[in-house]
Amino acid sequence: MTIPTPGRTSGSVSGPASAPTAGRPSSPVSGPASVVELRDVVKSYAGGVHALRGVSLTVRAGELLAIVGPSGSGKSTMLNVIGTLDAPTAGTVRVAGYDVGSLSDAQLSALRARHIGFVFQHFHLAAGRDAVDNVADGLLYAGVPRKERRAHARAALERVRLGHRLGHLPAELSGGEKQRVAIARALVGEPDLLLADEPTGALDMASGEVVMALLHELNAAGTTICVITHDNEIADLLPRRVRFRDGEIVSDSLTQEAGSR
Repeated sequence: MTIPTPGRTSGSVSGPASAPTAGRPSSPVSGPASVVELRDVVKSYAGGVHALRGVSLTVRAGELLAIVGPSGSGKSTMLNVIGTLDAPTAGTVRVAGYDVGSLSDAQLSALRARHIGFVFQHFHLAAGRDAVDNVADGLLYAGVPRKERRAHARAALERVRLGHRLGHLPAELSGGEKQRVAIARALVGEPDLLLADEPTGALDMASGEVVMALLHELNAAGTTICVITHDNEIADLLPRRVRFRDGEIVSDSLTQEAGSR
């Protein structure tokens, strides 16, 4: 059985569409779907710690937004919940049209492999593998043959303007180039959603500006991107800002703009 691929375009990379699962999940919602839907999501831990307090959020296809807040505000927990790395204590989470709470662990792995790309602050590249192999590893769990993985990886690296660094190891790349390799790895399977966790946090200002410009460029080409950051200057560069404090959304520029019309 497979997790099907709702709404894929003819330009999608072939191969990752079929990831093994333990059973078919319920059908995704139809129509111009939201990529992410959270309804009254709560995440609590032992000792009465409430990381998320009744959060509701919708992210539409093609959006570029920041989830912004200080340390301890709940934004990292939001990343884990949206990325299906952690389950909520209560509430409903839908990603790419699927009710995450109804999926088995195997189905969740398949959902992540096919529909979500992750970019982390510290790159997480394998030191002994060149740029092509690091990016190709993004398709390891998608059932794509090695030769095809490498071809898709080269195309993804060209997309982030690293076609001249294909055979370089991470130690031979600058910080900004490493982050672009990580972005290429996240994009190689053409996911519905790119989650970027503090993508400029380990970079100097110039490299950070290059990475943010690239994220804008990728979004203009149709990729839905959610940037998780503590940096208000980064957040203010994005069209939508969702601000967190104490596990709650305290402001959302989208609803504020709608209310002012």
